[in-house]
Amino acid sequence: MKKKHIYLIPGPTKVPAKISRAYQRDFYTANLEKDFETIYKETAKNLAKIMQTKNQVVMLSGEAMVGLWAGLKNTLKSGDRVLAIDNGIFGHGIGEMAKSIGANVLTLSFDYDKAPTDYNKIAAAIKKHKPKMITAVHCETPSGMLNPLLKIGTLKKQFKVPLFYVDAVASVGGAEVKVDDWNIDICLGGGQKALSTFPDLGFLSISKTAWEHIEKIAYVGYDALSPLQNPFQYPYFTYAQNWGGVAALNIASKMLLQEGLENVFLRHKKASQFCIQKIRTMGLEIYPADEKYSSPTVTAVKIPKNISWQKLNKSLLANGLSVGGSFGPLAGKIFRIGHMGSQTNLMLLKQGFGIFEKVLVER
Repeated sequence: MKKKHIYLIPGPTKVPAKISRAYQRDFYTANLEKDFETIYKETAKNLAKIMQTKNQVVMLSGEAMVGLWAGLKNTLKSGDRVLAIDNGIFGHGIGEMAKSIGANVLTLSFDYDKAPTDYNKIAAAIKKHKPKMITAVHCETPSGMLNPLLKIGTLKKQFKVPLFYVDAVASVGGAEVKVDDWNIDICLGGGQKALSTFPDLGFLSISKTAWEHIEKIAYVGYDALSPLQNPFQYPYFTYAQNWGGVAALNIASKMLLQEGLENVFLRHKKASQFCIQKIRTMGLEIYPADEKYSSPTVTAVKIPKNISWQKLNKSLLANGLSVGGSFGPLAGKIFRIGHMGSQTNLMLLKQGFGIFEKVLVER
């Protein structure tokens, strides 16, 4: 019998059968159907609970990146000042995205193996640049870093910065995300990571202040947010909706809430701790070195000396294990083990590490 291939990539994660069945139901009808309104609103409320916010949550058809772009294009105009906190590929990339739509961006860079915790430096940058928006990433998946955001949100409030934009795509549903407590105005998520559904919906929590800026900008495009503030009053959306995607996300969000968020976060934390312990037992190094900033959804590992990522990956694949490499400045230096959502399974992780240990012995 052929051995089952093990996937421990940092997303998209394997979709459980219960969620997949919800996607495949035969209910594809017009957006004005009452059934769709019910399931959309219920899913939005579930996501708000998971993100710990009273703000409205909206969903856009497309991979999570659709939300990252929407959050910028709907709130910024050419010349608007943005402070982009950069300690990873996505943090830097968001700043570049804002530049591409004409924003005046100050990129505040930190080492990729360090959390952005120099709050005096951040405060000085805010006072100097006077931004309309601060951007940050909660979980930098390319480096396995979980960034603390509470104090950045506190600075946002202290200096009366209108908008705080956060990419939480790889943390929502796997780590605590406190949108309201952290003063986040636009928080971005996606279904294909810790929620273990399909990569076909992005979702955003949007504060009252953010809605006011959205109305002023009046952006019109496929990823326009204005029509989603009251999508059923017309009663229609601006384009055909992804019934299956919303239904799958509905089940995924229900599963997390039924398990209990504290239990979900503990499950992810235990998976992270298991990985870190195994990695150190094998004589390898985690990245970043400070364990307290390791994400509970993905663990990054420094590639052993005297072996290339290409050779290591080829051997792992040949033995039935898929993990993730990295990119940008970290390409060829680290690889990543995804243990989020359906992959937060200790038996699966034990099997994966068994293969990894075998490959290292044989190399």
